[in-house]
This record gives sequence, C-alpha cells and structure tokens, in this order.
Amino acid sequence: MHQVEQVLQQIEQRRQFVLTSHARPDGDAIGSALALAGILRKMGKTVEVVLSDIVPVIYKPLPFSDTIIHASHVNGKYEAAVILECDSVQRTRLQGLEQQFLISIDHHATSKPFANVNWIDPSACATAEMIYRLAMAARVEITPEIATCLYTAVLTDTGSFGYAPTNARTFELAKQLVEYGADPPKIAQNIYFSNPTSKMRLLGAALSSLHREGSITWMTVTRADMDRCDALEEDCEGLVNYALGISGVEVAVFFRETADGRVRASVRSKGAVNVAEFAEDFGGGGHECASGFSLDGPLPAATDRVLARLREGLSGMS
Repeated sequence: MHQVEQVLQQIEQRRQFVLTSHARPDGDAIGSALALAGILRKMGKTVEVVLSDIVPVIYKPLPFSDTIIHASHVNGKYEAAVILECDSVQRTRLQGLEQQFLISIDHHATSKPFANVNWIDPSACATAEMIYRLAMAARVEITPEIATCLYTAVLTDTGSFGYAPTNARTFELAKQLVEYGADPPKIAQNIYFSNPTSKMRLLGAALSSLHREGSITWMTVTRADMDRCDALEEDCEGLVNYALGISGVEVAVFFRETADGRVRASVRSKGAVNVAEFAEDFGGGGHECASGFSLDGPLPAATDRVLARLREGLSGMS
C-alpha cells in the first residue's frame, strides 16, 4: 500500500483530529496545516489546528488563519494528531501529543519516522504538494481557500520557485492551484510586500554586520539589535537571502541571538553545498538549499564554531 493510501486509511477510520507543525512556523507549515484542515472538514472530520507560536504577520491574511489555536499544550479529545514538517514530536514544542495516535507528513530529506504512520517524500517541493496529493486521493474538492493556502506554502518553501527540487511538476502544481482559485499577485503582495517597518530596520542592522570570505557570507543580529528595532522573531525570516544574493557566494549564514541566550543559524545555499546535511550535524535539518539549527552561545563563539565547520566542508569539496 502506498504511503498516501496508508495515511488516508487512518484518517478515514477516525473523526476528531488535531493538526500541528514545527515551532516558528513558516509558510509551508501554516499553509499546509490550514489546507489539510479544510480538506479534513470536507471529509466530515472535526479539526483543530494548534501551534506553539503565533502566526507571523505575513501569513495572517491566509483563509482561516484566525482559527489557529496558539497554545503550549494539546488538551482536546482527539483520535489522532497529524504532525506536518517535523522530524520529532519535540519540534512542535507542544505538550500532550505523545499520547495521541500520530501521523507524520514531511518532505524534508532529514526527516525521521517517529510516528505511528509516516509519510516522508523528499522529492516533493513542499509538504503542501503532499497535502494536495492527499486531497486528490480522497477525491476532495480544492476550494479557492484551500488552493490559496497550498499555493502560499509552495511559493514560500521553494524560495519563490528557486530551490531544489523545483521542477516541472512544481509548476504544474502551481498552475493547478491557480486554476482552483489561488491568486498569485495577491498572495505575493501579502508575502513579499507587506513587511513591518521593524523587519526593514532589522535588515539594515543585519546588512551592517555582513562579512564575506570567498564563497561564504554571514550576518549577525544581537538581542540589542532586536530590541533597538522593536523586532519580533518572525522579522528574521528571509534576511539570510540578502547575503546569498551576492555574486560568487555559494553559502550564506544568518546568526541571531535568541532570548534564552542560544544562537539560531539560518543557512542557505545556491546548490553546491547540501546545507540540510550540514544543519543535521548541529541537530537541525531542512532542505538541501535552505536549513537551520540552534546551538549554545555566546554569539561570537557560536559563529566561529559554525564557520570553522563550514570552511572545513568547503575545503573538502575543492
């Protein structure tokens, strides 16, 4: 039995579901969760979407984003929990999931089969592609609202169709979602042209710290920078891409101090370096061209540690 059929079989046997994804949710996490919630409701299921962190501003225009529950515990009477885009229950930062029947759906190459039922497909451009396939297998109608959520997830998780494994199938999926009612200009407006002033100020602080060493670039943001810019964690999303956009650069890293004294690293690659494998060495993961992880501070020591490992990896390629 194909994995999608296994997942569908488990869904059909149950009625009450909780859906969640990783902490610091991105477009694929939120878009896929909202789309799957819509699909399950059309199948006659009762669904709640629960996330440990709030929905970033740029994703609040998504249909039904106001129904997402922000909590640290899962307390409902559910028959199953569907966990999207995670390699463990711990990535959700939600308490109470362990006692649920778990279904994992993920497209990351670094994903691990931790649930009762696991559907992992690294060939998918985003988890949203898998959710779309699930809807097709269940013969559920894709509404404009569901299409909007899925298109947003695909757009953001492929880096605006710039990351591997973007291919002809990706664009065919995008085409189908537009035909189902997704509005590309409106979605792009919400994602790329609706940033808060705090994010632009934080970008200035990050760029002022820009360093380059051959094909590597990196930027740092301190807690003082965050406070001075009145920035939220979500304002850090995507800033690393500005460092990657430099000619001749193959890998970019964005470091930021977190409130608990640790350091969060976002890593991007143009394809020559598999940064998912690199991130896995530090306990993180992600895509071949986009990944992340956290490590102990202080910021200068963490930066030196990551750069030393990155230099070592790049020298081994030459």
